[in-house]
Amino acid sequence: MAQTQRPLSPHLQIYKWQVQMVTSILHRATGIALTVGTLIVVWGLVALAAGEDAFNQFKICMGSPLGMILMIGWTWSLFYHLCNGIRHLIQDAGAGYAITQFVRSSWLTVIGSLVLTLIVWGYVLSAGGAA
Repeated sequence: MAQTQRPLSPHLQIYKWQVQMVTSILHRATGIALTVGTLIVVWGLVALAAGEDAFNQFKICMGSPLGMILMIGWTWSLFYHLCNGIRHLIQDAGAGYAITQFVRSSWLTVIGSLVLTLIVWGYVLSAGGAA
């Protein structure tokens, strides 16, 4: 067999990182994070049903710095996955495929999810939650 000089398959070292690529990867990662984070939410619901002592232990864990990071991250994952899912629905309808629209909607997804997370956690913390 003779060696041919065919191009290799492109990979991440060849491609220049673009917001569209990052949003696609983040969509998959946030889907996984939502699955894992849902276990924490279920733990909270079970603790609530188990009584005051169990729920107080849950609140202590989730009120810790690590617990807060996990819950804020889960909230962002939820909003990011939601915003990106809406963006995909719009694209499934045939709109938003022009490069400028695609880039704009990718950035709107990232910014929108951050803003929604800040709004929710601003309310939670101002209302005396997570303490």
